[in-house]
Amino acid sequence: MGKIILKNIFKRYGNNVVCNIDYLEIKDGEFLTLLGPSGCGKTTTLRIIAGLTKEDEGEIFIDDKKVNDLSPENRNTAMVFQSYALFPHMTVAENIAFGLKMRKIDNEEIKKKVESVLNIVGLEGFEDRYPKQLSGGQQQRVALARAIVCNPDLLLFDEPLSNLDAKLREKMRFELKKLQQELGITSIYVTHDQAEALVISDRIAVMNKGKIIQIGSPDSIYTWPKSEFVADFIGLATFIDGEVISLIEKDSSLLVKTHDGLNIKCRGDAQKGEKVRILIRPENIEIDRVNHWKDSNVFTGKIIEKAYLGGYVDYHIEVGEWVLRTQESPRVEYKIGEKIFCWLDPENCIAIAKDKDEV
Repeated sequence: MGKIILKNIFKRYGNNVVCNIDYLEIKDGEFLTLLGPSGCGKTTTLRIIAGLTKEDEGEIFIDDKKVNDLSPENRNTAMVFQSYALFPHMTVAENIAFGLKMRKIDNEEIKKKVESVLNIVGLEGFEDRYPKQLSGGQQQRVALARAIVCNPDLLLFDEPLSNLDAKLREKMRFELKKLQQELGITSIYVTHDQAEALVISDRIAVMNKGKIIQIGSPDSIYTWPKSEFVADFIGLATFIDGEVISLIEKDSSLLVKTHDGLNIKCRGDAQKGEKVRILIRPENIEIDRVNHWKDSNVFTGKIIEKAYLGGYVDYHIEVGEWVLRTQESPRVEYKIGEKIFCWLDPENCIAIAKDKDEV
């Protein structure tokens, strides 16, 4: 069991409000990620849940039990830190067993639990090694094993992969998600890495200035952001300013006129006459030397920048007074200065009302 509810959580340091959450519910067995830039309040929120930081106001419930006055060790949570926090003078087995010994578990039971969890994290045969004899990924697994061996109701992760190299970090994302699903432990994960959040999360809570700006599935956060801040923080984005000039009832779309006279068909909740900012993702832009779309949202443009990135070429395209960004296969190469046609997928161009921008 591990349902978490936060109500009216507020924390201030001096004049700086670092956490201001009206309501957040995390379902039993869910993997929720707190995502946002440095200083947005995500780690403070995690520490408040763990009992390591005291909130100024608000209530915290774990399995419908209010835990505000409980010490960290009595909340049955376990945290995996960025620094791993392993004891250098202890072996792998001793590090994992530390929490069990503090709970005065029988030695034979400790041995069984340590053996079981070593098997779960794939470290059988490493029990007699010391942290300095392990790779970064292996140390991370020991820290994870130490956290889950005590059978917590809630797992808390504070940027646990940030010290790993890029390839290992990518591998560990999938391993963490798989392990969490197998164990079914409610988990809260803090990161500023958008790719990490998209891969591992059941839901993502995007934070800024102590508040949760938007919460939802990775797909909904990426595809339908409610503000420019969320759209810009999750993935690459181009923004074009304009005004809604008509609502197209036939397909529930909008027609937006930009400052320089372009008419762009898009989707969104805005009303006629409303000032909006259109979000366009690189994967929703197509380019070619000829206009074969015969559709709306086709514009002429010019390649002004390009960068070869292995599997794709990153192009910057000047369209009117705007610069769009798309990523194309290297099989067809366009030159800087070349004029091309550019199609913006109207189903995936999203109009965000400016008065909804919370930054």
